[in-house]
Amino acid sequence: MHSILAIYPKPVLNFFATLRLCVNKTVLILLTVLLTHLPALSEEIPISRFATEGLKGWESKSFKGETTYTIVQEDGKTVLKAHAKGAASGLSKKLKFNPQTYRYLKWSWKIAGTVAGGNEKTKQGDDYAARVYVVFPGRFFWQMRALNYIWANKLTKGEFVPNAFTSNAMLLAVQSGPAKAGQWITEQRDILADYRRVFGEDPPEAGAIAIMTDTDNTGAEATAWYGEITLSTSPTAP
Repeated sequence: MHSILAIYPKPVLNFFATLRLCVNKTVLILLTVLLTHLPALSEEIPISRFATEGLKGWESKSFKGETTYTIVQEDGKTVLKAHAKGAASGLSKKLKFNPQTYRYLKWSWKIAGTVAGGNEKTKQGDDYAARVYVVFPGRFFWQMRALNYIWANKLTKGEFVPNAFTSNAMLLAVQSGPAKAGQWITEQRDILADYRRVFGEDPPEAGAIAIMTDTDNTGAEATAWYGEITLSTSPTAP
């Protein structure tokens, strides 16, 4: 079958060819503009928005009694205040993410003091003025793991140990002792590197970020403040 263009004279065909070339160039330019403005993979995910949303999206989990979590103004900014007196409850934010992509966790925190009688290596002392942790659900419940970033009572900064109750939760001392109590400290952790270090393998998909101030085992009292928490694909310059 002949092409329908065969019925047109040559000048008309030349016109169509020129028009086609112009259209192709126009489409190419438009595609270039569109592709330039397509949103790339988000470099940062806000886990918390305490200043604008309060505790929206955060779920409470009580283990013994209730740690009090309130949005307050502290040192000129809106933050989360936690107070525990012989109690243990935490807040978690469900969020599935690949820690090989979103590998940097950043937050700020402050404590009034470490936990009296706190000891990371004993069940009786398993209490912390502040901790931020990443939860990895696993395929089955017994495969659930947690990477706990703690303000340690006795561990040396940088040291890690399994939780006194389960080796599926590893405690990594990001700060230690009372020397910096009362000061805001900004932390940035490489989740991928930390998981490999404490568990000896690559992490699975993460399922939540959690916060907890607890004193149920010691019966002591602790107060901490947490600033905004974010995930990012690249580290922030100090």
